[in-house]
Amino acid sequence: MSESQAARIRSGDALTAYLLLLPFLLTYVVFLVFPFLKGVWISFYDWDLLKVAFNPDAKEFVGFENYVRMFWGKGMEWSALGRPLVQLGAIVALIGVFFAWRMKKISNQLFAGTVIALVLGYFFFGWAPGEGGRWYNRRFWPVVGNTLLFVALTVPAVTAVSLVLAATLNRETRAMAVFRTIFFLSQVLSVTVVTLIWQIMFSPRQGMLANITTAFGGTPIAWLTDQGFAMAAIVITTLWWSIGIAMILFLAGLQNISKEIYEAAHLDNAGPIATFWYITIPNMKRTITLVLVLQIIFHFQIFGQPHLMTGGGPNDQTQVLVRYIYQTAFRDSDLGRASAMAVFLFIIMAGFSALQFFISRGDEE
Repeated sequence: MSESQAARIRSGDALTAYLLLLPFLLTYVVFLVFPFLKGVWISFYDWDLLKVAFNPDAKEFVGFENYVRMFWGKGMEWSALGRPLVQLGAIVALIGVFFAWRMKKISNQLFAGTVIALVLGYFFFGWAPGEGGRWYNRRFWPVVGNTLLFVALTVPAVTAVSLVLAATLNRETRAMAVFRTIFFLSQVLSVTVVTLIWQIMFSPRQGMLANITTAFGGTPIAWLTDQGFAMAAIVITTLWWSIGIAMILFLAGLQNISKEIYEAAHLDNAGPIATFWYITIPNMKRTITLVLVLQIIFHFQIFGQPHLMTGGGPNDQTQVLVRYIYQTAFRDSDLGRASAMAVFLFIIMAGFSALQFFISRGDEE
């Protein structure tokens, strides 16, 4: 076969591949890329949804004003410990990352990216309104804090519970197959069904938790209307709903661990806890990282549970970012400011996706 014939064949194969990819690429561009770029464009406008619907020229270009009014305030001052918990946490994390890098536990790329993120976070959270100052948007940062709190409580819980369940159910027996199915069933339910089930569970009058509390002589807790328990109720509901897919991912990862390693540990009289800690977890590092990042991205987009269970209350204690974006756009008709907040949320999720990429790349090296 001559070189010209081989080149024609390669060219024909490439053309076929592009033709097969074309439907997907068109769908991706039309339904994902274009709406995203349109959202970024809208974020630079003062865009009243109702006014623009009747008059397309009613929008006004304002540049970065939506972002300034979202992030900034009047009379802002910087302090080294303006938010002690957050900034001290960043310093502690920075020290931990440094020692992990010195011990060659993390790659250079991951170390550099994490250090940059922590330093930027330390300086960013040092800004706050000074005496006589105020935030332009007083609700935005508390809502971001609620979202971060929800993610911080939910992600470790889902990861830990699903990993333990996967390790426990990783046996080739009929009973284990039944239990795997039972634990995964909650994943297939819609958010409406899930929240309805747990609204009944948390009811202070007829809920199962109230009946148990009353049986032991206690006073039932109004979970969904108590400021101290409302977020916990959302976390518990999400934990029950989310463990299924994480458990399946961990089960898939466990299949890649050689049984010979477990047999060797058994011969050395290693107990189940030691086996889990020294064999299962180290060999599941990449899967754990994947599950953590996917859970973070997924739970930053929480909407249905607080919207249907608490309505963002009581007193905005369960108001989260996506619900606030939804209200800003469709209740307040301020589509420009809502788009700016949506871009902020995208940057957060893109950052965690990049983190997962760097961690995976470091593991391969």
